[in-house]
Amino acid sequence: MRIALFTETYLPYINGIVTHVKILKDGLEQLGHEVLVVTADANAKHHFVDAGNILRCPAVVSKKFYGYSLSSPFIRDRVKFVRDFNPDIIHIHNEFGIGYSGYRIAKALNVPLVYTLHTMYDDYIYYIAPKALAPAATRLSHKYTKILAKRANAVTGPSIKCSEYFKNAGLKGKEVHVIPNAVEVDEFSPRNISKEVRDALRQKHGIPVDSMVCVFVGRLGREKSCDVLLDYWSQSVTPQDKMHLIIIGGGPIQPELEEQARKLGLQGRVTFTGKVPHEELAPYYAISDVYITASLSDTNSISMLEGMCSGLPVLQRTDPLNADQVVDGENGYNFNNADEMAAKLRQIQAMDPAALAAFKESVIQSIRNSGAQTLANNTLAVYRSILKKG
Repeated sequence: MRIALFTETYLPYINGIVTHVKILKDGLEQLGHEVLVVTADANAKHHFVDAGNILRCPAVVSKKFYGYSLSSPFIRDRVKFVRDFNPDIIHIHNEFGIGYSGYRIAKALNVPLVYTLHTMYDDYIYYIAPKALAPAATRLSHKYTKILAKRANAVTGPSIKCSEYFKNAGLKGKEVHVIPNAVEVDEFSPRNISKEVRDALRQKHGIPVDSMVCVFVGRLGREKSCDVLLDYWSQSVTPQDKMHLIIIGGGPIQPELEEQARKLGLQGRVTFTGKVPHEELAPYYAISDVYITASLSDTNSISMLEGMCSGLPVLQRTDPLNADQVVDGENGYNFNNADEMAAKLRQIQAMDPAALAAFKESVIQSIRNSGAQTLANNTLAVYRSILKKG
């Protein structure tokens, strides 16, 4: 099968969607399929296909949209390259210029279209609209994503939260296939990180040897609720608990969060690393004991999955629409407030070494079958179902 994947961003840029598309591409190719990735690239002066079979499309950088490269959807050269590839399926992963061009090209070439919703846009409206205009912007966002979903031959998303989003957007009578994100387990195995590297990283950030380390990884925007995490930490975790919080990532509200931590008196107990290149994340997971998040905007966080690959139990603020992701006692715990969060942290901290090792192994086993070929096979099932329908 020949599959064209349309994504607004791709390597070397890293985010959850890029990781998803990259792993999907790898899995499809491992199973013998041919894949063309179509993406925006601000460094491209003209459309060209590179050695990795990536169609790079000229674009401009938008500061409002995460620093993404945004490209016009109306480009003849792009149509020519995709027509020459002759895809059996076009699969769009974003809704902007590249995603919309995927929709238009699928229609022009009479090729089946698959649309994956990765982002709960209601939580991101504040990036593009002032508060007074947020309701109108939300309605417009719903209308646009609903149009794409209605006209696609199939719709997918990494969690049931995507189904709820489309329901709120007014989409009726269309199944949303839930295909969880994938992650390569062995890439983040703590066995790959030496004691010397771990010790040096702790020393670099001033983390005491006897402190339990809790890590969060993600872009620092309001939707990630790191402010809630800091409030909870201040309310329920004391210096005597010997726990240290690492917040990894950059973003528009990093200065606000750092100021909040200062006002809450969390100096020496919370570390902001700023943005860390993806290839340098594994040692941070390796020095950590728990992955923790208060975000209610994620669908199926890839950073969380990467932490789980390192055997990190997940502490997740209760999210009813993602309730199946963290199973209490199996791969982590859910919490509803500051006291519950601290109680679960202390519970993990108090485990004897054998029980903790068993818990960590249970975490890894819970995502053992979440690799590239699993993602590819789940997605291929959707492709084949629509091709079978003709």
